[in-house]
Amino acid sequence: EYSFYALLLRMKYIQRWGLMRSSIPENLSEHALETAVIAHALAVIRNEKFGGRLDPGAVAVAALYHDASEILTGDMPTPIKYDNPAIRRAYKDVEAVAEEKLLHMLPEEFRTVYAPILRPDGETEQLVKAADKLSAYIKCVEELKAGNNEFREAAAQTRAALEGYGLPEVVYFLETFLPSFSLTLDELK
Repeated sequence: EYSFYALLLRMKYIQRWGLMRSSIPENLSEHALETAVIAHALAVIRNEKFGGRLDPGAVAVAALYHDASEILTGDMPTPIKYDNPAIRRAYKDVEAVAEEKLLHMLPEEFRTVYAPILRPDGETEQLVKAADKLSAYIKCVEELKAGNNEFREAAAQTRAALEGYGLPEVVYFLETFLPSFSLTLDELK
């Protein structure tokens, strides 16, 4: 009996943005889907605009699973996670233990398939991290659009982090697609 999928599908019970007053609640399942859509887009942009050779589907799948360890650990708020290098390292260790535990909730022959999905590297990891940050930035934009100034500083910090990545596909996404996130449904065309 293996519980990997039953546990994974409990992502909907993990709430994000625990330290923030949110107008729009967000759970881990919603975040995973959004991050996967954005990661797929970044891979397509890299391939079509900047000569990349990634498999956008593989990048999207890695993004779907990028926070899977949080099913076991919960969501650590970003200000705490990044406040201190020792806390950051310790949390990375906790995530690694949780990922290993998740892998052992699968039949042994499946583990080699899921290990690189739970622990992507190289360009895939780079785009998944960028998509995760873009998802956070979009959350801030949507909260600000709803009149929630609680997200003003988070938006500024997240935008600065995105610009600091130096990734052309992120810049392209920010310039080409992000403005529409400030529009109302009637304004979207």
